[in-house]
Amino acid sequence: MTTFDLRTLRIRSGDQAGERVEIEVEPLALAGQAYEPKPNPAPAELTVTRASSGAVLELALDVALQGPCFRCLQDAELPLQLRLREYQATKPDSEEERTEYLEDDRLDLSAWAHDAIALALPDKILCRPDCAGLCPVCGKDLNAEPHEHVEERTDPRWAKLSELQQKEA
Repeated sequence: MTTFDLRTLRIRSGDQAGERVEIEVEPLALAGQAYEPKPNPAPAELTVTRASSGAVLELALDVALQGPCFRCLQDAELPLQLRLREYQATKPDSEEERTEYLEDDRLDLSAWAHDAIALALPDKILCRPDCAGLCPVCGKDLNAEPHEHVEERTDPRWAKLSELQQKEA
């Protein structure tokens, strides 16, 4: 878990300070599959702007998630560019004026990054947008070997008719 003590910035009202940080990000699960953030720890830029009413916290984080493609199970990578912003009032009166990531001037960067990544995830992580997936009949990768299976379905009620056709031929 990566935290940052905001007191180390020593900024006053009206000041802004930035700091490069390395954030440890927990793996994420999507549809039962684990996706690893790369690089981990992830480099990020934290910017804090103090005002008389509170502080604006901004985080710029570029990370990629690596794991299996939702369709074909090959390796997939999802690059994410996250630009996050939170506000913490000096004397918060409501939930909108406080951030859940700040406790006693300690900012929980890992939880903030993890939640932001989870919110930025698409429904499916694919190896490429036109991934064909796996063949539902034989299980082969349709990206590597595009093919179709010809399946003859005969209605059992017409089986006798096809026997007559075979006798005539």
